[in-house]
Amino acid sequence: MLTEPSDIIAEGLTNLLLKSESHFFIYRVNTLDELKSFCSKEQPDIVILNPVILQNRGNEFLKLKKNFTTISWIALIYSFFDEKLIKRFDDSFTVTDTLELITTKIKKTYNKCNCQETQPEELSKRETDVLILLVKGLSNKEIADKLNISIHTVISHRKNITEKIGVKTLPGLTIYAISKKIISLDTPESLPPL
Repeated sequence: MLTEPSDIIAEGLTNLLLKSESHFFIYRVNTLDELKSFCSKEQPDIVILNPVILQNRGNEFLKLKKNFTTISWIALIYSFFDEKLIKRFDDSFTVTDTLELITTKIKKTYNKCNCQETQPEELSKRETDVLILLVKGLSNKEIADKLNISIHTVISHRKNITEKIGVKTLPGLTIYAISKKIISLDTPESLPPL
């Protein structure tokens, strides 16, 4: 989970982490309130958080940490912050750190992975077709019509996709499809609608 208000910083860090050899699923929120809501629903393993979001809200952050003790908290620093605030995090890195150092700190902070030790099962050709249409924003009925299959088959493929890759949300599926080069950022027709 990345909590960063700057699009440039968030996109840059996300792009680097997805290109690394490590296994990351990245979700982004912009505010502390959005983070609270997300943590209540999804319980991420790690939250990378820009401490600027905590200005005048340090007590809310401590309460959040207390409520979600299984989450590891990492500060993303690119300006001066009070050392007392930074010590509230499990670790920190700066935007000038190398990708290797950042991934090492992430792994050290949370040295467990919820994925299986073996490689995840590959998606079938039809599951890949369904995934592409899902991230393009098509409904189950539209996918069924386009692929000339029943809605029940589409739902079955969606269930299989979720079980195989461990991702349920549309943003997560989109990130997965991009990171696995199922869709390309360079080809506008392969991207989901805004």
